[in-house]
Amino acid sequence: MPRVERSADVVWEGNLARGHGTIQCGSGALRDIEISVATRFGDADGHTSPEELIAAALAGCFSMALSGELTRAETPPERLEAHALVTLEEVGDAHRITTIDLSVVGHVPGIDEETFKQAASAAEKGCPISNVLNAEIRLDARLAT
Repeated sequence: MPRVERSADVVWEGNLARGHGTIQCGSGALRDIEISVATRFGDADGHTSPEELIAAALAGCFSMALSGELTRAETPPERLEAHALVTLEEVGDAHRITTIDLSVVGHVPGIDEETFKQAASAAEKGCPISNVLNAEIRLDARLAT
């Protein structure tokens, strides 16, 4: 598989409490998606949050990984319904993602429950998003000139 790179940009304006930002994805799939502290910790009011985007990324990546596992086992799925719930809590003086609950319902002919659970476990371990926090983060921080 070739190396894959994807990008996203955020422009944040203002202070933390009253400011807001917009997300743009390099692909153009997401444009002018608004984020703010108020909608992150309060009513989403049609806006998203980094945690919701992580949930979407995980559910999508996991579904692809599980489809691959099942296809390699010659039991391709007809349908996978994945749900990810990211929980953000205050821990000490900081906010942390404390848990991510990932569930999946599979419509897979010719497979038993135990084999499906094994495939799901392998998919969770192999999903790049599942392992994202183990990734090296290369930070480039600089002031505008």
